[in-house]
Amino acid sequence: MRLSARVDYALRAAAELAAADGGPVTAEQLARAQAIPGKFLENILTQLRRAGLVRSQRGPVGGYWLAKPPADTSLADVIRAVDGPLANVRGERPEHVDYGGAARSLQRVWIALRANERAILESVTLEHIATGELPGTIQDLTQDPDSWAS
Repeated sequence: MRLSARVDYALRAAAELAAADGGPVTAEQLARAQAIPGKFLENILTQLRRAGLVRSQRGPVGGYWLAKPPADTSLADVIRAVDGPLANVRGERPEHVDYGGAARSLQRVWIALRANERAILESVTLEHIATGELPGTIQDLTQDPDSWAS
């Protein structure tokens, strides 16, 4: 799985908003806290706002905040908002690709891969990230030394 810089920045900014306990945070504060280029962050925040994940208010007391509690927003929600579907093959959803011959089983592998991505990314919320209290399944996976091998 390859995560784009856009996804990385979006998740980091969303984690900062989750840690802010609902109060408005300016784009400048988010950019500074996570070392995210300002213009890039503005575009990401616009995408998150359009997806209904964040709200914004202009003015001297303005800023951004999560549209719902951090426990109700998964990492998958943020990724989909800025990068589209979790898994695709050449821009297609795995269920729409078709292979013949010896490669026929690849479609099922891509579907299984997406299922595993969902199992992790939909179970971890912004609250988990902001508090550092990850679900047990995630902790178990990271305890395995093979998980850290490149």
